[in-house]
Amino acid sequence: MNQSLTARELYDRQHERLGLRWLAGQAGAGRVLEAVETNARRPSLAGYLNIIYPNKVQILGTEELAWLDGLDSRLRWETIERLMQYRPLALVISKNQSCPEDLREAAEESQTPLWSSPKRGHELLNHLQYHLARALAPRVTLHGVFMEIYSIGVLITGESGSGKSELALELVTRGHRLVADDAPEFTQIAPDVLDGSCPDLLQDLLELRGLGVLNIRQMFGDTAVKRNKYLRLIVHLSRPNAEPQMSGEDGMVRLTGDLGVRRVLDLDVPMITLPVMPGRNLAVLTEAAARTHILRAKGIDPAAAFLARHSHFLERGEEPTLP
Repeated sequence: MNQSLTARELYDRQHERLGLRWLAGQAGAGRVLEAVETNARRPSLAGYLNIIYPNKVQILGTEELAWLDGLDSRLRWETIERLMQYRPLALVISKNQSCPEDLREAAEESQTPLWSSPKRGHELLNHLQYHLARALAPRVTLHGVFMEIYSIGVLITGESGSGKSELALELVTRGHRLVADDAPEFTQIAPDVLDGSCPDLLQDLLELRGLGVLNIRQMFGDTAVKRNKYLRLIVHLSRPNAEPQMSGEDGMVRLTGDLGVRRVLDLDVPMITLPVMPGRNLAVLTEAAARTHILRAKGIDPAAAFLARHSHFLERGEEPTLP
């Protein structure tokens, strides 16, 4: 989904942290910055005053105001007029410097939000770039239960009624932590990072058939839930209809596991499929899947080591002895 942010929303979220004061252009509070705009043009989301490639949030520090003061009256007026024509989301003056009257008037006439902050320019730049990048990052909602298992984020998926919530409850009782049930939200905050979180409406809640909605924080304590986690692995629960006939491909699956990937936004996330059958302890299997994924991330693959050992025996002309 495409994310968007208005000037009023940005001000409300950051005015306490950055000490923002609204100087002029209150009529432009509804000015919208959409995520698609960040990919369509060369400028960045936030940066120091730039007339050639204007940023969406223009920061005016000591040097920028001094540069404006050094222009003759006509060039200064043309520069300010050009700045407003680019329709930035907002202008921010750093270190609570006095606002030039002509800049204030131009912001009021063009309905451009003009703010002031006691923070230094580089503090405003770093904070606004980080906040805007996260607020406008690509986001998607997936069906499943998102948990932290052995310090990695694991999304448990499967058909309705496959036992996702029951498995999550069992994992919580074994010391793991719940992030979100039913509709976790994933945001791509970096080229290779998906951050998963829970919608406010579902925070701390887990729904199970027969028991209804459970508050995991109240039942198990604060350590049983986590606010967000990076997605590293997907465990998919499947219910096979019948036992298939053994084939060469099935034999490799017996060695390596039913491994695959699932495309989430712009990333391929490793996925392992666990058959749901009577008598299987899915909590133990899910823990094992998480441990195996951690080992593979470190370059340790038991299946590959076994195949290499088997090849070594064949090269020596020996027949592997099996019990």
